[in-house]
Amino acid sequence: MPPESKTRPGREADAFINAGEDLGMGKVAVITGGAHGIGLATAEAFRREGAEVCVIDSQQGDWYVGDIGDKNTLERFAKHVIDKYGHVDVLVNNAPPKMKGINDCTYEEFQHALTVGVTAAFYLTKLFMPYFTDGASVINLSSSRDRMSQPQTESYTAAKGGIAALTHALAVSLAGKARVNSISPGWIDTTGTEYTGPDAYQQPAGRVGKPEDIAELILFLSSEKAGFITGENITVDGGMTKLMIYHGDHGWTLE
Repeated sequence: MPPESKTRPGREADAFINAGEDLGMGKVAVITGGAHGIGLATAEAFRREGAEVCVIDSQQGDWYVGDIGDKNTLERFAKHVIDKYGHVDVLVNNAPPKMKGINDCTYEEFQHALTVGVTAAFYLTKLFMPYFTDGASVINLSSSRDRMSQPQTESYTAAKGGIAALTHALAVSLAGKARVNSISPGWIDTTGTEYTGPDAYQQPAGRVGKPEDIAELILFLSSEKAGFITGENITVDGGMTKLMIYHGDHGWTLE
């Protein structure tokens, strides 16, 4: 017989009823690129649950403004967060790198994309590591482009592949201190456009994704309900990467 479970009866039901409770008052969530798109939806989701939210973004606004591709900016931002709150419960490395292809991307542009997309996530995790609380969580934003590509996307794709690999390395190194996972979104519209026709139904889920689709998964991964999940890269793309496409099959054509 299997060993007796140490989980008290009804705990799973309690966790479901109190969804988000462990992300509430006193919890501190740090989000890079939190001024728009997935980052903004994530910031709003954490605030809804009562957490304190610290955003850094290069866009001007009512948050910490700075380029996370700059080492000194990362250090000043980390000091700002710790001086204000003293600890970090959730770190969401979301800020996107620039997408440029091999034809036009310069050495400097490619290097900056890797710095924003990979190095900044590594360094912020390192800076906050001594201040992670018990049960802390790091969520990195990768992309379904970590395994598939369109032409002329090398800088973005390389960064997203890098952060997916960084995720499982950090998960092992931070074992016992923080869980580390990544999410690979597919097509996520950040403009509020309602897509119909082929744009929508080419995806098995029948629609284009919304920032809230990713934000809700980030909340889950940050919660105790995901306490046995670490080192994973979870794809949220409406099933698009599972769809096999061949010329002439089911109306698909290569032009």
